[in-house]
Amino acid sequence: MSQKDYDNVPRWYVVHTYSGYENKVRTDLEKTIKNRELEEYFFDIVVPMEEQIEIKDGKRKTNLKKVFPGYVLIKMIVTEETWYIVRNTRGVTGFVGSGTDPIPLTDEEIRNMGFEDVPINVDYSINEQVQVMNGPFEGFVGTVQEINKEKHKVKVLVSMFGRETPVELEFSQVQKVK
Repeated sequence: MSQKDYDNVPRWYVVHTYSGYENKVRTDLEKTIKNRELEEYFFDIVVPMEEQIEIKDGKRKTNLKKVFPGYVLIKMIVTEETWYIVRNTRGVTGFVGSGTDPIPLTDEEIRNMGFEDVPINVDYSINEQVQVMNGPFEGFVGTVQEINKEKHKVKVLVSMFGRETPVELEFSQVQKVK
């Protein structure tokens, strides 16, 4: 692992494991973290699961199935020591990334997985002008009327056919007019 300054921001990393070892890796890692008193560096260890409904012989059965077999997600602060501990846990083949440096997941990747709500910071506010970047209203400029952070939507007043029309868009569809 290259020598560099680590920021003390916890990020999500993906660790590759032997197939079928995901839960064992999580349990062993949790024990090691506790034994070495490193709880302040590790925030969450997740083996993403989803319910799968199976109908067999006319009976409905619900199973938990791994979403990413062979992978464990860890929210941690990377230091030489924490990297070493994860890397040397039985069943771990390595961090997902380029070479030896673990690459954290992007906010968008985390959001797409849906296991953590990542706040989106928008650089526009109510009554400011924004331009629609894609979708049916692409190219239109409008005024921000409402920002809904929970739903990641923005309501924009767009002038169409000589009248103001409120349009609800995704945060990613609009950009502040400079």
